[in-house]
Amino acid sequence: MTATKPECRATLVCMQLTNDMGVAIAERRGVRLTSPDRPVLAGETVTKAQLIAYYDAVAERMLPHVANRALALVRVPNGSRPFFQKHDTGGFPDTMRRVAIELKESEREDHFYVTDIAGVMAGVQMSTLEFHIWGSHIDTLEKPDRIIFDIDPDAGLDFGRVRAAACRIRDVLKEWGLQSYPMVTGGKGVHVIAPLRPVTEWPLVKLFCRTFAQRLEDNEPDSFTANIRKVQRQGRMFVDYLRNERGATAVTPFSTRARPGVPCAVPVGWDELDRLKAANQFDIEAAAERAGQPDPWPDYFELTQSITKGMVEAVAGPLKDLEQ
Repeated sequence: MTATKPECRATLVCMQLTNDMGVAIAERRGVRLTSPDRPVLAGETVTKAQLIAYYDAVAERMLPHVANRALALVRVPNGSRPFFQKHDTGGFPDTMRRVAIELKESEREDHFYVTDIAGVMAGVQMSTLEFHIWGSHIDTLEKPDRIIFDIDPDAGLDFGRVRAAACRIRDVLKEWGLQSYPMVTGGKGVHVIAPLRPVTEWPLVKLFCRTFAQRLEDNEPDSFTANIRKVQRQGRMFVDYLRNERGATAVTPFSTRARPGVPCAVPVGWDELDRLKAANQFDIEAAAERAGQPDPWPDYFELTQSITKGMVEAVAGPLKDLEQ
């Protein structure tokens, strides 16, 4: 399904993002932009310069979510097939900063992070179409400050089922005292995201999220599965809790996607979610227009909620009986 422009019907004119705008913005931001007229994806008309103009338009809203977090990138250089890149392999501009992170094998690998929108634009220059973020900041790496449940529907399920699943997850999280927010992903699904105070380390947060997803399946087996295998979905929603572990990433708000139409991941309000027809209906111009409107997550960064050891024990059992 190609991305459409719902916001253009609600406003007088949709924001126009031109190559000339992108070239001028890159110069102003100090980004060396080559091949500005080149389409960023085979078969599409969106150019690299238009992406620069897009990220400039959404900078104020995007940057608080993406800055100072380790990144994983989806790159599509020179019309190639998209590929996922987590580590620095050289050749990237210095505005894409590096942080050495110890991996499970006790080796350290350089990961990218950005501190300003010029860093994001440098990623665009390096043919990045998707920016995925860790669930923790680089200065509190071992303590996540967000959890995310990615609703991945079985083939053939309509978006109404996805919306209903997101609302159900919202309601169950609220029972645990956690306020959450929806984001359409630019693909098929919805992310339900709850910000946290970074006080609990990854193993306990993952245990809470895994058990939370399993309980959804146990209590509503016709709607949910916590099993990643597609054969297990059978008309249900996979509640992907696996993004809530150290080193896992999820697409950041306002990132473009390497998909037909170059749709965007866009934060929305719960009331608005009920009116949307698909998760990929914001293209770059509609998403840029949206970024200039009131924030549907106005108190996201004000919340002081957290996942405590008591909550983990309440959902998963006594910690002394569990292997961490």
